[in-house]
Amino acid sequence: MPTPQDPHDAADTGTDRPTLSVRTVWISDLHLGTPGCQAKALLDFLRDVECETLYLVGDIIDGWQLRRSWYWPQAHNDVVQKLLRKARKGTRVVFIPGNHDEFARKYVTHNFGGVDVLDEAMHVTADGKRLWITHGDLYDGVIQCARWLAIAGDLAYEFTLKVNRWFNRIRAKCGLPYWSLSRYLKHKVKRAVSYINEFENAVAREAKKRGAHGVVCGHIHHAEIREIDGVLYCNDGDWVESLTALVEHFDGRLEIIDRGDEAALPGMLPAGSKVRPAALPVPVPVPAAAAAAAAEPESMLS
Repeated sequence: MPTPQDPHDAADTGTDRPTLSVRTVWISDLHLGTPGCQAKALLDFLRDVECETLYLVGDIIDGWQLRRSWYWPQAHNDVVQKLLRKARKGTRVVFIPGNHDEFARKYVTHNFGGVDVLDEAMHVTADGKRLWITHGDLYDGVIQCARWLAIAGDLAYEFTLKVNRWFNRIRAKCGLPYWSLSRYLKHKVKRAVSYINEFENAVAREAKKRGAHGVVCGHIHHAEIREIDGVLYCNDGDWVESLTALVEHFDGRLEIIDRGDEAALPGMLPAGSKVRPAALPVPVPVPAAAAAAAAEPESMLS
């Protein structure tokens, strides 16, 4: 006799046809609850990808914005339901809160709807590399030392996104592709470039202290895979501007999936996706205790 189907799963019948099967996926900075969240593109990505473990690396729900004014369209609810549905269907889902959803840090070590809430995690790749996973805000001097400045910066960022939406509506009418004003400013303004470099160096140093081969973080909305002083630095980007995710293939290879790029990779991903390959560094020396832990299939820090 057939098992009754979950009504939530039934609603997804015929829409979930994964075109990318990987071992692990990392996404962060969704900022659900803000007009800037690209929820439709995110939902399409979640439907297209199948994985064993899904890490939500902070700023999933934007509590700062929701406290200022409530914004929660159906598309944002659909994303949450999709994440919970993946957990029900066997994907291990791990949520590591960031500064915008810091309210969830009081629930660390709890499990909600199949989603584990952790402060941080240590992920072991298929080829034995230990990756420390953190949102990254705890290593941001502005967040830690001048919270008022961080809030002011968030308001300025929100205004920039609003201007950008109007600007891109005009570009769309002219047949031009999407262009991110805030991402352009980050790359051109020297202070922003310096801030990003300082942040990347700080989390890489911390990963090295922990005996990890690399770090996976979010927070600065800048997707990248590169080596910093012998440590593999990975940032999975965001789903406000760049529409990127970090994935691990079954052989341990790490790549950035870019759904904001118009280029396609035929035969592997749907149109609108691009893969950025990782250049893996030589493994850093690992302390004896860490090496023993790396022999385990996977270990978590709480």
